[in-house]
Amino acid sequence: MIAAMLLLWAVYASAQDFTGAEQQSISVETPGLFDRSDAFRVDFRYLKNEEYSFPLPVGKSGLINNGNLEITTTKGDAVKAMFDGTVRLSYKHSIFGNVIVVRHSNGLETVYGDNAENRVHVGDKVKAGQTIAIVGGKDERCFCTFAIMINGRRINPETIIDLKSHRLRRQVLLCRKEADRIDITVERAEKNRTSFSPDVDPFENSDTIEWNLAEMEGDEWCYPLLDSKVISPYGNRRRTHIHSGVDIKTHPNDDVHAAFAGEVILSGPFSGYGNCIKIKHGNGLVTLYGHQSKNFVKVGDRVEAGQVIGLTGRTGHATTEHVHFEVFFCGRRYNPNIIFDHPNHCLQQKTLIIKKNGTVTTKK
Repeated sequence: MIAAMLLLWAVYASAQDFTGAEQQSISVETPGLFDRSDAFRVDFRYLKNEEYSFPLPVGKSGLINNGNLEITTTKGDAVKAMFDGTVRLSYKHSIFGNVIVVRHSNGLETVYGDNAENRVHVGDKVKAGQTIAIVGGKDERCFCTFAIMINGRRINPETIIDLKSHRLRRQVLLCRKEADRIDITVERAEKNRTSFSPDVDPFENSDTIEWNLAEMEGDEWCYPLLDSKVISPYGNRRRTHIHSGVDIKTHPNDDVHAAFAGEVILSGPFSGYGNCIKIKHGNGLVTLYGHQSKNFVKVGDRVEAGQVIGLTGRTGHATTEHVHFEVFFCGRRYNPNIIFDHPNHCLQQKTLIIKKNGTVTTKK
């Protein structure tokens, strides 16, 4: 393990002197990567948050072909480097347009294509999250074509990142060269999944529990309204009242998603909320969704995280179609941003300490 790490560091340290082929070919073998061994390990378990970035944090991603990922977003968005590394290639390609390849010290290379403008040059050292390009695209669509390579061979990006949450999978990968291909094995997977069973009393054995949001897998949570924006935050409103949740908006009759798995405990007209849904989850958590034009679930239904539970509307006291979203712990209402990072549509990367009396604090 130590020898492999030293080998990768030697590769990275010498990466500023790229050959002509390395500077002009996207798919090229990494010199020295497998000289001393036919395998190496990559440990993602202990990377700090600032040591990883999804290329387009607010983009929407999907696999297209040959291990490429297409991340759609809006015009002018900034393309970010995934990890620290050195720019190996930055030029205009006949197929991928303005393209950048960054070589990383962990043995990976990342590819960012179809850029409107490259902001880095060959030999530049970049940090994770640094802007390296401005997103481009084709045919009036704005997107980045992204890929991950080992030794010039594309690998399935879902092996490393969760495409729904954009989160890095905290695991150890064994990368082995087999003839003309790279075999990848997960040696140490992520920690056990977080339980969100509404049937279990989370405080049966203790008056205090911890919930590490950073350990949630992508299929264990979902932002309630995808591709939305906040139109009214939680808190005081001038000359009216305290806003008890956050209002998020896209367009009329858009899909409303359950934030976590749980049991529906209310579904129907409810005071000024109009068509309202409440879902009981584990950890003392209840989420509320208001103003739907239509509810798709009824009391007693079990729902999964991400399941469509209704459509956006303006029923009840609402002046535009949107979702009013609230969060409760053990009956106490909290600002939903205690759980969600609204601008990036992702979970907060922190641990919550939840007490049986409903008090919630952040672990330091």
